[in-house]
Amino acid sequence: MNTTSDLNPPAIDLKKSFDEPGAARQRAALVVSALKQNLEQSLIGQSAVINDVLTALLAAGHVLLEGVPGLGKTLLVRALARAIGGAFARIQFTPDLMPSDVTGHAVYDNQSGEFKLRKGPVFTNLLLADEINRAPAKTQAALLEVMQEHQVTLEGRALPVPQPFMVLATQNPIEQEGTYPLPEAELDRFMLKLQMDYPDAAGELQMVQQVTRSAKADMLEVTEQTAILQASDLITLQQIASQMPLDEQVMDYAVRIARATRSWPGLLLGAGPRASIALVCCGRARALLRGGDFVLPDDIKACAPAVLRHRVRLSPELDIEGLSADQVLASLLEQVPAPRL
Repeated sequence: MNTTSDLNPPAIDLKKSFDEPGAARQRAALVVSALKQNLEQSLIGQSAVINDVLTALLAAGHVLLEGVPGLGKTLLVRALARAIGGAFARIQFTPDLMPSDVTGHAVYDNQSGEFKLRKGPVFTNLLLADEINRAPAKTQAALLEVMQEHQVTLEGRALPVPQPFMVLATQNPIEQEGTYPLPEAELDRFMLKLQMDYPDAAGELQMVQQVTRSAKADMLEVTEQTAILQASDLITLQQIASQMPLDEQVMDYAVRIARATRSWPGLLLGAGPRASIALVCCGRARALLRGGDFVLPDDIKACAPAVLRHRVRLSPELDIEGLSADQVLASLLEQVPAPRL
């Protein structure tokens, strides 16, 4: 792992972050660039996925990560938690997992004679919901409240979770036996759905060389990673990203893309208003990620497939033809005119 000083960015001056927006964006871009480099030391050959995960992180959204086993989905989450210096928890979703195993429950204390609340693993900064589609709907639904409202109601009490808070859920797209499809309401709460593919030949070679030098022969270590920032710094980064300048024409472009899915030929179900909001938030985050001064139409367009692919449904005719949602969305994005700035 690269733990040299070149990956340690200058600290964010919280007092100046909003007094000098231009300087704050420059400092934030340096921090984000260092964070990206740090993650690329752990997850080799997956730069596009890292970009998208950081986009969701800066936009304060949740991610559904789909990919076959062995590509490093869990490694990415562990590395991200270590890099942001936040608390990390993992839940292995299984058919017998209960909602209380996620959120927590009341436990009777013999000494005091009272019930005490025992908080579940959801009370963390970065939650890995591993193989989320292995659990039935009632257990998946335990995440609905906390993903939207950042709180958990236990025994009639609304308990806030630590901030920042992010759910990164994984699922295997190949093996469907014994799995439960995620309900539409929960899918819509994920800002992005990412599809992790195999690394290219050069990336896989580099990964094999690095892994085979490790003490653990089948995995990369993240224990030597240094924290690039702290949780409070991440909240500041999210605030800076949310204030990235965005022209009204670009916002209109994002809304037109989302609305186009509702009447597009071959789409049985279009994206709701939450998709429009996600496109704008992700566009701002993507602009900060690339070190820009304002949001470009290309920032919106680059985020659109990940924002929309889990929010639309193909008609049976296109399903029979073997077309994917990404192919239909690519056609849609080509035909929705982008503004010229």
